[in-house]
Amino acid sequence: MKAPVKKKKRKEKSKLRGWIEDIIFVAVAVLLIRTYVVHAFRIPTGSMEETLLVGDFLFANKFIYGLKVPFSYKRVLKIREPKRGDIVIFRAPYERRNLVKRCIGVEGDTIEIKNKWVYINGKKLGEPYVKHIDPNIYAPLTLGVNDYQRDWEQSRFFRMGGHVRDNFGPVVVPKGHLFMMGDNRDNSLDSRFWGPLDEKYIIGKAMVLYFSWNNRVPFYKIWAKVRWKRIGHIIR
Repeated sequence: MKAPVKKKKRKEKSKLRGWIEDIIFVAVAVLLIRTYVVHAFRIPTGSMEETLLVGDFLFANKFIYGLKVPFSYKRVLKIREPKRGDIVIFRAPYERRNLVKRCIGVEGDTIEIKNKWVYINGKKLGEPYVKHIDPNIYAPLTLGVNDYQRDWEQSRFFRMGGHVRDNFGPVVVPKGHLFMMGDNRDNSLDSRFWGPLDEKYIIGKAMVLYFSWNNRVPFYKIWAKVRWKRIGHIIR
């Protein structure tokens, strides 16, 4: 008479074990995807307007620049190197937070800014995505070429403000580094100020917007707070 009770307990234990195994499998799969495939990121500032807006939520492709070996900066199985025009998520070199900027120059490129316009290797860069909000143009710093390169690489322009914002360089991007800038050029703390970005800080390439939330709209208009037309937008 006791056998059916034992069988019932075995079935319950089997179901519980299967349920636990499913949870563990899902948790491990999510962790692996989060670590090696996709990174979710929220835009906190207006430095990339109008390309990316405050309140945009995006997914970044983490494996395109190579899978990061845990507890190191080494990357393996790299599909390609970062290139000009890529919008990249990366760890800020000067503080513990993530940023998003556009890659303007790669190693070996000579970067110069004249009256707000960027020149790469002597040629003016066509940038339809750029936004300028300040009509003022600040005069450049008066430094020798070698001193300028040295001070820039050592992040000594961090508090120079407009004096490197509108007129900058020329500098050469060092090996293994990138030159990053925000599309909202007059309101972006970027490589002009904190120097070249070491590629070890790269997280991934911005890929698609999965949500967008407008904080300027009152909460009682909650339906209008969501920027519906931006959801699913491919980032370029």
